[in-house]
Amino acid sequence: MTSALTLIGLSLVIFVLTAVLMLAHGLERTLASTGQADNALILRKGTTLEISSSVYRDQARIILTQPEIAVDARGMPLGTGEFVVLIAMRKLGGSVGNVMLRGTSPEAITLRPQVRLTQGRWWQPGTDEIVIGAQIAKEFPSARIGTSQRIGKRDWRIVGIFDAGRSGFDSEVWGDAEQFLPLFGRTAFTSVIAKVRDGPAFESLRQRLETDRRLLLQVKRERDYYNEKSARLAAFIRSVGLALTTIFSVGAILGATMTMSGAVASRVGEIGTLRALGFLRSHILFAFLSESVILGCCAGVLGVLTASLLQHITISVLNWSTFSELAFEFRLSPAIAGSGFLFAIVMSVCGSVLPAVRAARLGVIDALGARTL
Repeated sequence: MTSALTLIGLSLVIFVLTAVLMLAHGLERTLASTGQADNALILRKGTTLEISSSVYRDQARIILTQPEIAVDARGMPLGTGEFVVLIAMRKLGGSVGNVMLRGTSPEAITLRPQVRLTQGRWWQPGTDEIVIGAQIAKEFPSARIGTSQRIGKRDWRIVGIFDAGRSGFDSEVWGDAEQFLPLFGRTAFTSVIAKVRDGPAFESLRQRLETDRRLLLQVKRERDYYNEKSARLAAFIRSVGLALTTIFSVGAILGATMTMSGAVASRVGEIGTLRALGFLRSHILFAFLSESVILGCCAGVLGVLTASLLQHITISVLNWSTFSELAFEFRLSPAIAGSGFLFAIVMSVCGSVLPAVRAARLGVIDALGARTL
């Protein structure tokens, strides 16, 4: 019974540890998959957020004429200016969430191949049509194809739903940038996204644009930008989770100590017999530590398997870096599973060291005497 309770206690600690690491990993994977490695994101120099950046139209034209920018079959540059702003939408349950509204052009679909339409159709440039990400369709019941959303002082009709491959774009609303800019009283884009040619083209583009004092721009790889946005929230999740795990692990180690102490007390006679047959103290120590390792292995497997069921759950939180809602899933990786498994063994062994040492130090006469009594 005591062993079963200890096994459950250790498994719960591993469950918490694995769940927290899966949560942070899911956030990082979601934002990492948002950007493309060969896309350059150009922002105003000094800004850290796309939403607070400003890139004027003449700057955007200069950027898209750079020789490092890839072109399509017609010879047109693969890039576009974009405008992002936060809007409020009502979620399931009645609460209000901040959603990223992205004004862009049809070129954005070519630049982000992970984005594909799943229902309806894409918006038509020059109209009041918008499309929503898959997570927006799940989290916001009022957002359905054929319905309208009040954005600014106009109603915008939803004409499609897109799937962005579990990336951050799934939590966005897209439409025509040229329609959104006057709606929010803006004349400049917030960023320019462009596909860069292979090889050293990105560094060449970055050095030229960032050293041009007339432009005052900074150039980042799109994937690096979104990786930076996940860093703060992922670090916070890990800190809170590891603090909880540390507290819970103390109780689990005490449980393991009690279990092994009970095992030693009930096997004093067996220990004495083994010592009389010639087994060394190190053999006794190894036997009890091996038992604790087996207990830890069982707890590790149980905890990791239970936590793996969380992969079917999607949560939505406010990303502190962008102040917008971001939906992501728990994601298990071999490294996380291995960490949970190893930590279970470490806890079990730590709790068993003292009882195992006490068992190894028992003398033959004392052990056999206790058995006789």
